[in-house]
Amino acid sequence: MTRRQKDPLRPLTQDERELLVRIGRSHAEPASHVARAKALLAVADGKSYTAAAKGAGRRSGDAVSDLVSRFNREGMAAIEPRHGGGPRITYTAKERERILKEARRAADREGG
Repeated sequence: MTRRQKDPLRPLTQDERELLVRIGRSHAEPASHVARAKALLAVADGKSYTAAAKGAGRRSGDAVSDLVSRFNREGMAAIEPRHGGGPRITYTAKERERILKEARRAADREGG
């Protein structure tokens, strides 16, 4: 017997379902996106979180529960992984580009 879902998946729009099916079948998308799309589609089709996790090649039904909650809040943005740990990102995109530009610059060999 499964527990009652505290935050069940909201009904998918037709566009969301089509996009999730396309991502779930894709060989070009990152594997994490494909697994998340498959899990969301399985839950939308009435499967439990545990069954959805197994069908997507994952182990944890709790992770699917978290994904469903995030999907209800953020929509399709939930497919994208977030920062996965480690130190916080300290540079903005503009600062990172400046640093990379400086690293790519050819060295001045005629210094006197």
